[in-house]
Amino acid sequence: MSNPFFKNNGPILILDILKILKINLNDLKENININDIKDLSASNKSDITFFHSKKYKEAANNTKASFCITTESLKSELPNSCLPLVVENVLVSVSMITSLFYPDAVNDDFDDSTTYIYDTNFKDKVIYGKNVLIGKNVSLGSNCKIGHNTIIEKNVSIGNNCSIGSNTIIRNSVISNNVKVLDNCVVGKHGFGFFPNKIKNLRYPHIGVVIIEENCEIGCGSTIDRGSMSNTVIGKNTYLDNQIHIAHNVKIGENSIIAGQVGIAGSSIIGSNVRIGGQTGISGHIKVGNNVEIGGGSGVIKNIPDNSKVMGYPAKNIREFLRDNK
Repeated sequence: MSNPFFKNNGPILILDILKILKINLNDLKENININDIKDLSASNKSDITFFHSKKYKEAANNTKASFCITTESLKSELPNSCLPLVVENVLVSVSMITSLFYPDAVNDDFDDSTTYIYDTNFKDKVIYGKNVLIGKNVSLGSNCKIGHNTIIEKNVSIGNNCSIGSNTIIRNSVISNNVKVLDNCVVGKHGFGFFPNKIKNLRYPHIGVVIIEENCEIGCGSTIDRGSMSNTVIGKNTYLDNQIHIAHNVKIGENSIIAGQVGIAGSSIIGSNVRIGGQTGISGHIKVGNNVEIGGGSGVIKNIPDNSKVMGYPAKNIREFLRDNK
């Protein structure tokens, strides 16, 4: 599933895209339509993609996209079927093209389409508190509860037997059965995606969603950002403590437990059966394997293989940490 809630303005002619990128592609034989912009793995022949880091070399080798926004140093990693579009700053260029396809995904203002729940068809279907608002394109399953002053903004699907706490805001999210989102959470809002500029910071469109699978619990005061180019995913039976931040595109596996005040930066992948201690910080684009235990207060700045126990900053094998801190 990708961007089900944002209107795609495609198809867009490749020459129009090249004009925005200020690229003259002599190898181009015809002015074909491009249907969408997607990441390397999700792209099809009719899409454009991007490649900005060697971390994604394997995905670049296997991409099915016809065109890829990339750099001079990385273009050789692409298959012959994918024409490189060489630019100076890949992510800035991707932002420009994503905005072309999805202009509504750049800003994230409050949802002015909401209605008091007692004026909707949900009034007799769920148990709700005072001042509950519901936006457009919202579905609620059976046996759900929604707390006081909570806003279910546009583009939300909530399954059966779910409990949404008070003072919570949810938008652009797909929530499965038996999920608890506690008080004061914000789920599905725009992530922290922008590019610094001396004149004006450039906001990055976020066209992904938040997916919370069944039997999860999201602790009080937590924030889960929707994905930028892919989705943010919380795997089934995963529990988040209070005041946790999950950034855009993060993927968390099944049966994981994350203690309070943990921050996971964008596009990191956390495996299944992972335990993360409180106040741990995990850098962006990191991969944490399955069955990993991370001690509280750690700083994770590089990948962690399966079945590891680590602690400290930078996080290291727990035996090394204890030895070095006697």
